[in-house]
Formats: sequence, C-alpha cells, structure tokens
Amino acid sequence: MDNIVELLDTQGPLTGRVLLEKTKMDEFSLWKICNNSERIITKTIGRKYLRLDKHVKGYARLSPSIIREFYDYTIIGTAKTLSEMSSRAELLHQEIIKISKNKLKLAQEVIKKICESHKDSQIIKNLACFIMAGDVAYDMAHLEPRPESSTGELVNGSDLDIVVVTQDLSDSTIQSLDLAIYSQKNYLLKNPSYKEEIDYVIKDMAKVHEQLKFDCFESMVAAKILDEGKFLYGNRDIFQKVKQLLFEQGIPEKIADLEENAFVSRNNAITYLLKYEGTLSDEENMQLFYTKEEKEEFF
Repeated sequence: MDNIVELLDTQGPLTGRVLLEKTKMDEFSLWKICNNSERIITKTIGRKYLRLDKHVKGYARLSPSIIREFYDYTIIGTAKTLSEMSSRAELLHQEIIKISKNKLKLAQEVIKKICESHKDSQIIKNLACFIMAGDVAYDMAHLEPRPESSTGELVNGSDLDIVVVTQDLSDSTIQSLDLAIYSQKNYLLKNPSYKEEIDYVIKDMAKVHEQLKFDCFESMVAAKILDEGKFLYGNRDIFQKVKQLLFEQGIPEKIADLEENAFVSRNNAITYLLKYEGTLSDEENMQLFYTKEEKEEFF
C-alpha cells in the first residue's frame, strides 16, 4: 500500500483506470485497498441509476457497476492532494457532461438528416417521436473504446440508444425508416471519424401500451427505457403522451422502488467485498463487482 500512497502523493490525484495502469495490480485488490485505507481518499462523481439485469435476483442493479465507477468516475488521492482532488473531480464531471451533450447532438443531427431526406419526411415528423435513452439521457456517457456486439469492432464508448415511437404510421414508411436508420448505423460504426454505435428500436403506441404492463423482464426494460428517455426529434405530443401513460401506469414509482432495492444491494455488495479475502469467482465478479456486458437490451 505504501507504494500506492507514494504514487498518489507524487502523481495524483488519478482516476481508478489510470492508477490501475500505473500499479499493474488486479482490479479487485486495488479497489479494496483504495476503499479500505485511511490514507487514501476517493471522490466519485456523476450519478448511479437503475439497470435491469436478468442475472441478478429481482433484476435490479445499479449502473455504473462498481468497477466501472472506480475506473471512470472516481478520483483517487491522499490528504496531500486533497485540494487538487476537488478541481480534478469537477473537471472530470464537466468532461462527462460534455461527452453526453456531444453524443446527444450527434444523435439529433443524424435523426434530423434521416427524416428530412426521407420521401415521407413530413409524415414521419407528424407521426413519429424519437427518444434518447441510456447513458446519454443520464449525462453519464463515456468514450472508453469497447467492442460492438455484432462485429467486435471497437466503438467510442456509450451507444446512441434511440427509441422510435410511432402513431398510425404506415408499415411501408416504418420499413423504409428502419432501413434509413440502419444505413446510418453502419455508416457511423465503420467511419473512422465517428466509430459510434446506434442501438435503436421502432415500436407503435399499441406496443407501448402492452409493454407498460410491467409484467415480465422485457416489458420492464422497455418501460424503464421510456421512463428515462429524453425527447430527441419528431412529434413532441407523442412524447408527452408516452410520458403520461408512464405516469398513469405508475411506472416512475415502480422504477424508483427497483432503484432503491438496487442501492441496498450495491451497499451490501460493497460491504461484503471490502471484507472479502481471496479471489472472486467469475460468478461472484459478475453478480457483485461488474457486468461482463454493460449494455441495455432494447425491446
């Protein structure tokens, strides 16, 4: 531990990711030392929010995961670097907000381009609403390279998670809109200037009504995504209608209850892990410390 304190005194404050690179330690041991030692100070920025996970009892867990939070959203220092920690933490916070706003802006530009170039442009604007969800909606987006699920190609951090809700839009227009979005998805993914991934789903109001029953994992995820979503483009009246339906079905309260359970589980996990001796199994790692794939499914 002395070498970590010395490193932080001379080079700190550092994010967990940078400290891990410099110490060459395993992630669990370093996390434990930093959170158990009275000589090491940690400051976490941003917010925690609900993520639904099939592998967790009750489905509720928090995002970022413990290790993601340590890597990218935690500043680590000592009493010697305490004054620097606050400014470094604020700088990191502003960087994350900027990343989120830039991704939101890119999503708006892409969707606007798709819609305005479509032959049924005005119809789509009147009968569809585009909603931004995921990390960007929470102002918690990041740029850490990660492999895209279908190709394995590296992309720049958080997805552009987009839900398209339609009302009385014809099947043919929906199909052509789907193709247009998919085309832009491929373009952003393969273009070296972007390396961004669009993750999207198109659904009509009837599907929204069905999913707000909140009666299975898939509908819970869909409702949660609509609840967190921000207006991106299209007909704002449809957006407000979706939000009203969420309210009428008590979805925000259900989400809040799940999030509260997730906070309790997180605190229990941290208490357990800080006292744990030895090496965690893969199953324990995934249940407690991190998710192998921090990616929301769309339904």
